Amino acid sequence: MFNIIKYYKFWFIVSGILLIAGIASLVVFGLKLGIDFKGGTLTQIQFSKSVPVADIQKVLADNGFGDVQIQPSDNNSVIIRTGPQEKNQHDKLIKTLSDKFGAVTEQQFTSIGPVIGKELRSQAFVQLILVSLGIILYIAYAFRKVSKPVSSWRFGIAAIVALLHDLFIVLGTFSMLGRFAGVEIDSLFVTAMLTVLGFSVHDTIVVFDRIRENLRIRAGQSLSEIINNSINQTLVRSINTSLTVIFVLLALVLFGGQTIHYFVLALLVGIVAGTYSSIFIASPILIVWHNWETRRNR
Repeated sequence: MFNIIKYYKFWFIVSGILLIAGIASLVVFGLKLGIDFKGGTLTQIQFSKSVPVADIQKVLADNGFGDVQIQPSDNNSVIIRTGPQEKNQHDKLIKTLSDKFGAVTEQQFTSIGPVIGKELRSQAFVQLILVSLGIILYIAYAFRKVSKPVSSWRFGIAAIVALLHDLFIVLGTFSMLGRFAGVEIDSLFVTAMLTVLGFSVHDTIVVFDRIRENLRIRAGQSLSEIINNSINQTLVRSINTSLTVIFVLLALVLFGGQTIHYFVLALLVGIVAGTYSSIFIASPILIVWHNWETRRNR
């Protein structure tokens, strides 16, 4: 049996290093927002043959299209992101590519104004806040019959701390990707974040439910023993459940299409972080909080 609680300081240090790196990246670099949030256009173009992205970039730059991001897609197509464009500018972009590379097919064109982008940004923030509050209230209600030595509200707050841990690790990762690889976040990224929160709290609740049960049937044991036993009793289940999802996501990252690549990557990073926090962060928080209150009340 693993004595996970005994080494909680080590787990906290590992998480602290990751969180400091992620938060520092967010402060220094921020997040590279896609057109969903800042406004702009997205055009998907299919060529009759494979065309290197560097060649497309050069042709557009030579014809006055600055600040253009190009992402390769399937079947000789690319996704071109630009700032807001008028119709004549968009038509010029299509004509420039067709003149240089032959006939092209416009598969998709999306234009989002800055006002809509700002609204989406606000809605994404509100969604994350509401989900977090809902999780606290649900866990506090579900564990309402637990009173000693850990109140139901502590279970909810510990779960939210673990969720914030997962959130900032994913945000920090994509902040670095945005700075060094030009990766933008869009509405799919918000969907991934909400999915990660749901998956992470699911894993955490499994461990917490076992702690609640053991508090009832193992009343003579210390809290640290009960929590450690509960983690070990659910450890194999948590890891196996997460691995089945991780293997699928790895396959999608390696062999899936470019359009969902970073959406799947966000899920992968978040679920790995969520599995870790459910085992090594959320439950140890309960014992640290209990020990701190015990010392304070002496």
